[in-house]
Amino acid sequence: MRIVLVGPPGAGKGTQAAFLAKNLSIPHISTGDLFRANISQGTELGKQAKAYMDAGNLVPDEVTIGMAKDRMEQQDAENGFLLDGFPRNVSQAEALDEMLAAESMKLDAVLDLEVPEDEVVKRIAGRRICRNDSSHVFHVTYSQPKQAGVCDVCGGELYQRDDDSEGTVRKRLEVYHTQTEPIIDFYRAQGLVVTISALGKVDEVTGRAMGALQNKR
Repeated sequence: MRIVLVGPPGAGKGTQAAFLAKNLSIPHISTGDLFRANISQGTELGKQAKAYMDAGNLVPDEVTIGMAKDRMEQQDAENGFLLDGFPRNVSQAEALDEMLAAESMKLDAVLDLEVPEDEVVKRIAGRRICRNDSSHVFHVTYSQPKQAGVCDVCGGELYQRDDDSEGTVRKRLEVYHTQTEPIIDFYRAQGLVVTISALGKVDEVTGRAMGALQNKR
């Protein structure tokens, strides 16, 4: 299957993408991974992306599209893929359609993870990270440390990243609503969108997603 995964920040896209890709035996292709791989490997596209990022600018669509095209042409993506973070706007969605059409391919589904805005803010703004090891993550509601402000694993101080503040989260949601959300209507017009609730336990959401995708096969 060829799938695009969409949803607001905090919807759990990365977590669900990993489970779905494994269950469907297709590669999980995320924008973040594409950028890191191209930059670390020193590809021409990676050098271009790094120059924009170092200058504090957004990477242009054509660079992102080029990276995605290269990745989708790799052998492990022959039988499908799950795109996470691409396309991020209608221009990229149109470019993806053109890429696939050139290879006589098309998307099978666009999976829309739906989460109420207040829940997104609660999920992200409640995160607390260990200063000693950023892989140690807690939450003021969902995964509380035994001692407030102290990491259970190493005793380090827990803090809230600037990116996780409520104000920043709401700004990220505004960007999502103006830039990325329109691709849902773009794909809905093609009959590709399946929307599921991303509330509940991880395995419950995965189960809903797999059920919705089965109907698109």
